[in-house]
Amino acid sequence: MDIQLKQKKGLKKKHIPYILGGVLLLFILWLILGDHSSTLVIDSRTITVGTARNDLFNDYIRVNGTVQPITILQLSPLEGGVVEKRNIEEGNTVKEGDVILTLSNQNLSASVLESESQLADRVNALRNAQIQMEQDRLNQQKEQFATDLDIQRKKRQYQQKEKLYNEKLIAREEYLQAKEDYELVERSRELIIERQKQDSLARVVQIDHLKENVENMNKNMELIRQRVENLKVKSPIDGELVQLNVELGQSIGAGQKVGQINDLSDFKIQATPDEHYLDKVHPGLDAKFERQGVEFGLKVSKVYPEVQGGQFKIDFHFEGERPDNIWSGQTYYINLELGQPVQALLIPRGAFYQSTGGSWIFVLSADGKKAFRRKIKIGRQNPQFYEVTEGLDPDEKVIVSSYETYGDNDVLILR
Repeated sequence: MDIQLKQKKGLKKKHIPYILGGVLLLFILWLILGDHSSTLVIDSRTITVGTARNDLFNDYIRVNGTVQPITILQLSPLEGGVVEKRNIEEGNTVKEGDVILTLSNQNLSASVLESESQLADRVNALRNAQIQMEQDRLNQQKEQFATDLDIQRKKRQYQQKEKLYNEKLIAREEYLQAKEDYELVERSRELIIERQKQDSLARVVQIDHLKENVENMNKNMELIRQRVENLKVKSPIDGELVQLNVELGQSIGAGQKVGQINDLSDFKIQATPDEHYLDKVHPGLDAKFERQGVEFGLKVSKVYPEVQGGQFKIDFHFEGERPDNIWSGQTYYINLELGQPVQALLIPRGAFYQSTGGSWIFVLSADGKKAFRRKIKIGRQNPQFYEVTEGLDPDEKVIVSSYETYGDNDVLILR
């Protein structure tokens, strides 16, 4: 007869594939729908929170500016020589034309003596030529008088001989000789007059040449005297002698820098912004700084295009009043305006930027208990705010303090 078999209880082999399939399905659903964000618990007292808000964005940068004289002049001798005397010491106020250094130059002194000797020779030659010219003129005048007298006599003899010849009282030959003598002395007079003209022209040319030589020598002497005067190194302006880098007995060359004079009639401020702003800074931009509770206006007057050490130089001049007791070398913190204020979404500046480069930020939840990582875009910035162009809405709160200890976590839980 048949025996009834009892069904075994528990997990059977045929159930295993269904169980594994279910587990796999749950795993896939977990992967798709689950929250896999890594989290980090932090102390809320260690963070700084900022609020995104719509406001005017002032496009400016803050730079350190140093007060400098409006003009700095290099002091250089026009003539080289040996320092004989320091007439004014550095740190003193000087007036235009004040002698600061006295130099000596033996070669220049010898040139002065030689030029004076040459000038004396030229002057003596001119004087002798003028005396000789006057003597020649007197001799020619005397010769002219003698010739005129001879002509009168020959003419009188010729007229007498002619009358006697017409009366048949003398021979024709005697008459002809008297006539020839008269005509000869007349032609001699013409030659003498022509020679005197030529001699006079030659003497005039000679005198003019000598006068030109003397004039040139006088000009040369003026230049040499000026060179001697240039051995006195004088201040070209009113100002302050701030450097004098020479010693007694030192030999210095023409054009060598020996000192510096600051024009204290006015001041400028020089700053060195980062090269990143080179394309944005140009003459005419406004700037301002505050001193002792008073705000002073500046304007960019010059931009130096050369970049050194990642920075470039700019000069400001004052607009309106200047601070009291302003001194060269003082430092001011200057706000340089790069553009007009515009409406924008702003968040406070903070140390988070060093970790994120402005590409993302932690945004607080509505209840303030969590903060979530979110991508953003930051545009312009000034010393107080960042301009956010994408990723945030007004009134959202963000963590702006340092992210150095947060690692790669996507969610922060605030305790």
